[in-house]
Amino acid sequence: MEMIKANNLAFEYIRRDDDGNVEGITRALDGVSLTVEEGDFVAILGHNGSGKSTVAKEINAILSPTEGTLFVDGMDTRDADKIWNIRQSAGMVFQNPDNQIIASVVEEDVAFGPENLGVPTEDIWKRVEESLKAVGMLKFRFHSPNKLSGGQKQRIAIAGIMAMKPKCIVLDEPTAMLDPEGRKEVIRTLHELNKKEKVTVLLITHYMDEVVGADKVIVMDDGKIVMQGSPKQVFSRVEEMKAHALDVPQVTELAYELRKEGIPLPKDIITVEEFNAAIEKIYRQG
Repeated sequence: MEMIKANNLAFEYIRRDDDGNVEGITRALDGVSLTVEEGDFVAILGHNGSGKSTVAKEINAILSPTEGTLFVDGMDTRDADKIWNIRQSAGMVFQNPDNQIIASVVEEDVAFGPENLGVPTEDIWKRVEESLKAVGMLKFRFHSPNKLSGGQKQRIAIAGIMAMKPKCIVLDEPTAMLDPEGRKEVIRTLHELNKKEKVTVLLITHYMDEVVGADKVIVMDDGKIVMQGSPKQVFSRVEEMKAHALDVPQVTELAYELRKEGIPLPKDIITVEEFNAAIEKIYRQG
């Protein structure tokens, strides 16, 4: 079943002067068509200004299409009567967890969302416990969020969304402000939620190593989708990625450079394990 379906989606940011006159128009999205199936883990890549964050805001109905259509869980994001249902189906996690954490105790923060949805008190605390357990933060339920690390705070933010029982979580560069260990924590948590809880994940990022485990990768540039496929299919096109001002995983880059020196390595290496296995095979063949 389709969780997200965009058809020729376009969005324009209009700049106005102090008198309200139009000064300029920036077309942030230009004819974007994409499909995310229920249960998928999809990553969207793109440099700054490529349109990837605008896509996230469209999915959460923060922005409404200038042209085209976008359906989330079968609901048209242009339908004002469906906005809250859409946001319940597709929860949003932003870059800075401090912008989403509002309570002074972890469990109270996670309870905030379902409480605003009118969930019965008994069910709220059950959801809080289940969500904190799902992100590996149950033992911190009585802690102050202010005393947690960046990665832990982001997991709390994700738990807060999970407690509202969304079918999909959209994350707009959720690890941009985290250290490497915090990034690993968050990405590991997302994959566990995707596999165990069957939550659809749409991850917007500029860290190539976070994309390796995705089911599908979408590459954006200048408001358009310019590449899409599995991580192996996308990252094997190293020169094309560079043309769109993007890198590839470091091990993919290494294999690419070695191939240019005549070492017969596969084009679709995206993990260290694959690289080591390929080198060992070449060594054994003499």
